[in-house]
Amino acid sequence: MESDLRPLTLGEILDRTAQLYRNNFLLFAGISAVYAAVVLALGLLQIGINAALHTGSQVTGAALVVAEVIGIFLFLFYGVVMAAVSRAVAWVHLGQPATIRSAYLGTLPRLGRYLWLMTMAFFIVFAPLTLLYGGFMAVFTHYVKGFGTDPAAQQASMSNPNTLMIVGVASLLFFVLMLPVSVYTILMGLRYSLSVPACVVEDLKARAAIRRSIALAKGAWGRIFLLALLIGVLKLGLVFVTQIFVFVAAFKHPGQMPGPGIQVLSQVIGFFTNTFLGPIFAMGVTLFYYDQRVRKEGFDIEWMMQAAGMTPPAPAAGEAADAPPAEAAAPLEPALNTEPPQPENLHE
Repeated sequence: MESDLRPLTLGEILDRTAQLYRNNFLLFAGISAVYAAVVLALGLLQIGINAALHTGSQVTGAALVVAEVIGIFLFLFYGVVMAAVSRAVAWVHLGQPATIRSAYLGTLPRLGRYLWLMTMAFFIVFAPLTLLYGGFMAVFTHYVKGFGTDPAAQQASMSNPNTLMIVGVASLLFFVLMLPVSVYTILMGLRYSLSVPACVVEDLKARAAIRRSIALAKGAWGRIFLLALLIGVLKLGLVFVTQIFVFVAAFKHPGQMPGPGIQVLSQVIGFFTNTFLGPIFAMGVTLFYYDQRVRKEGFDIEWMMQAAGMTPPAPAAGEAADAPPAEAAAPLEPALNTEPPQPENLHE
């Protein structure tokens, strides 16, 4: 499609996200399916490791460590998938062709850059939250004997006044500190929210992309937060509906993981949920990136003038969005070097 580049309201960004997804469903769902398949494979691997460790349905320290390692890896890998989605959105948003294969091929030359960007974002944004949660769980599992493995020992530990006092103080500190830590995490996440699209579209290195995101997102944190909140509510609602049997099993057996059969079924359902909902946030953030450039830099005028042949096609300030390769071995060309749409189609 040839996009109408102009400042958009939040509702229009959501509408355009839905329109892009509806018109290119196979493209974006296919990109997200790669991530969903990796999540499924690692989830099944985790279930197998728990079985090999003879944890059964118990929550153990080893199981928590495995889950945390897998979670960190998936966070980093999601950055690569988000880069592929952003690249595809950039092409489609400006009226250029895109495929699943070309979107992922476009990320390969800069794979290390995207992984480093997500690593930096993880430590800066989520380090305080991770340390707070890890510290609380370390105290809890150290003083509460038999947590998740021996209900009788766990109950005996909690009946000890000293243990109860220590756990109570740790819990109080955890909930008191959770508020400022959560506020920090949200604000830093909003500052860095446009870093992946900036890194992809403008071919910036990780630190430069973060600085670019901070500059573009300034003054628009509220709109970006509402965008993320609406998409998050949609995802949580669908996850709750499709995974309600897992919550029921967890409620019936507190402190224990559901049985292997329920876990496998949950992972399979999660594959479809991640496939269908996975690209929505990355699509919305990329459209928001373009909207902020239109608002702050007049990108719509720049694109219209270039489409009319009034300016050279070379991007400014290091911008070099790659165009979809015609073949696997074909070199990537700047997206703005492709034949642009006619200027009369750029505005309503």
